Amino acid sequence: MSETVPVRPYVRGDGEGEALWFLGSLVTVKAAGAQTGGRLTVVEFVNPPGFAPPLHRHLEEDEMFYVLSGTAEFRCDGEAFKAGPGDFVLLPARLAHTFIVGTGEPLRTLQITTPSGFEHFAREAGEPAGERRLPDPGPVDPIALGHAAARHAIELLGPPPSA
Repeated sequence: MSETVPVRPYVRGDGEGEALWFLGSLVTVKAAGAQTGGRLTVVEFVNPPGFAPPLHRHLEEDEMFYVLSGTAEFRCDGEAFKAGPGDFVLLPARLAHTFIVGTGEPLRTLQITTPSGFEHFAREAGEPAGERRLPDPGPVDPIALGHAAARHAIELLGPPPSA
């Protein structure tokens, strides 16, 4: 992780940043490795009600969520944690985890991964959202997702959990 360009301050406003459809959720990249010298990635996630990603683990990245709105139950290393607005969740590297979004409203979070790199996985496994910012759950090809995950040091361990 060497810094190739000087890290400079900036403001990325509400709704600004590269927007991607990723696993049926909207991801907006707020800070990528290119802006942080490879130290971290920050994305805003909007997950639809009831959404759950596959059980997985990041081999290199710690993953953190700061909940802006909505609720979810995070599951990591055999424990379950309920989180809502203002809560912070840490999912350490190498520990299996997933989450289930509450049914009442979308879950909006800031997801922070360190070191950076999550943005590359989201780009490879997702597609540009452009101006389409309405929910678009689109089909997910599990084989393509598994290959993309493996290339980005993420192991898919099982299907999404059910409530």
